[in-house]
Amino acid sequence: MGSKQQRVIFLADCQSFYASVEKAAHPEYRDKPLVVAGNPEERRGIILAACPLAKKFGVTTAESVKESIAKCPDLIIIKPRMQKYIDVSSQITEILESYTDLVEPYSIDEQFADLTGSIRLFGSPLQIAKAIQAKVWSDTGVYTRIGISENKVIAKMACDNIAKKNETGLWQMSREDMPKMLWNYPLNKMFMVGSRMTAHFERMNIRTIGELARVPLNELKIMLRKRMGRQSDIHAEMLWKIANGMDDAPVSPFTHGTVQKAIGHQMTLPIDFRTMDDLRVVLLELSDLVCRRSRCKGQMGWVVSAGAQGADFDYPTGFYRQSKLPDPTDITKYVYEAACRIFEKHWDGSPIRKVGVTLSSLVPADSYQLTLFDDSERLRKLERETDLIRDRFGDTAIMRASSLTNAGQAERRSKMIGGHWK
Repeated sequence: MGSKQQRVIFLADCQSFYASVEKAAHPEYRDKPLVVAGNPEERRGIILAACPLAKKFGVTTAESVKESIAKCPDLIIIKPRMQKYIDVSSQITEILESYTDLVEPYSIDEQFADLTGSIRLFGSPLQIAKAIQAKVWSDTGVYTRIGISENKVIAKMACDNIAKKNETGLWQMSREDMPKMLWNYPLNKMFMVGSRMTAHFERMNIRTIGELARVPLNELKIMLRKRMGRQSDIHAEMLWKIANGMDDAPVSPFTHGTVQKAIGHQMTLPIDFRTMDDLRVVLLELSDLVCRRSRCKGQMGWVVSAGAQGADFDYPTGFYRQSKLPDPTDITKYVYEAACRIFEKHWDGSPIRKVGVTLSSLVPADSYQLTLFDDSERLRKLERETDLIRDRFGDTAIMRASSLTNAGQAERRSKMIGGHWK
């Protein structure tokens, strides 16, 4: 019998994705520093993406627009268009799918692809990577960097640490290559290691990927237990395997198709809300949205959770509580009433800037037992008819009267995706 064919895994990462999409759409800004940022007048003045030219001035993501302008007075600032970015991301997925049906989106700007079965059709891994890179650039104007290896974690680290920094934007690395190519890197350059875990390891005199890889696994578990308890064993094994380039996880197009445990939505408000009357308007809109999504997915929920966060995000205040219903539901009226009861009991009157509603403990809607003593079926039929109209004509085709008041957010939200303008 022949030896098993080694896998060929790509991790394709889009450089400064949002900013790159905007530069492709605005050729006049090609040679100018550009950022994509939120709306400053609505406390959304945070940098979401900065092009390489802007980064040369020291502009970074997550800093404020004000900070960025101080570093780069000629900065071009563009509001985000989330639907456009989603469309371009899908376009890149389609390009990858022209080489393999095993494509797994990891985020809006990163995608894994298993090219194992494509080598005999399209050439070597580097040849395929160059072709994909050229196709994405010509079709979208976005520059991609691609890490190549036999599994996902090495492909990710090859991309992040080497492909992103070299002239070609491509890098192929095997597990055998890791000691000479990657083990001298500091631990914060390793996949799945953040600043907090880096600090833990530094206290244990483990500062590089190689030092972590060389620690015997049982010894590493003992070391982490002393700091994090026995529950750290699984985490220790996962990190040790990553440092040693061990990963059997498949590239799965179905990764994001798993059954949901909850359906929720939260909303950051444009101004502080200070009265229960105003909050009821938002709670009704959120309950409406959550229940519409539940009906779309064929789910009902037993538990309603609701919460809020104060206006000062640096020193967060607020609450999050839940309430179990007598029967599972996907009806706005019942979810809204439960959310209002939670707020009336737990809100202390402090200014609120973010509100959320969630329906959990989900069950299939077809397992629902008819109740003779309420009007659930009438309400459900009415809401399903409303869903059909909104699906066909848009979210604002039918709105509740309360959404037309000053507190209403439905019309504003219909122009946004993920809290950003479409």
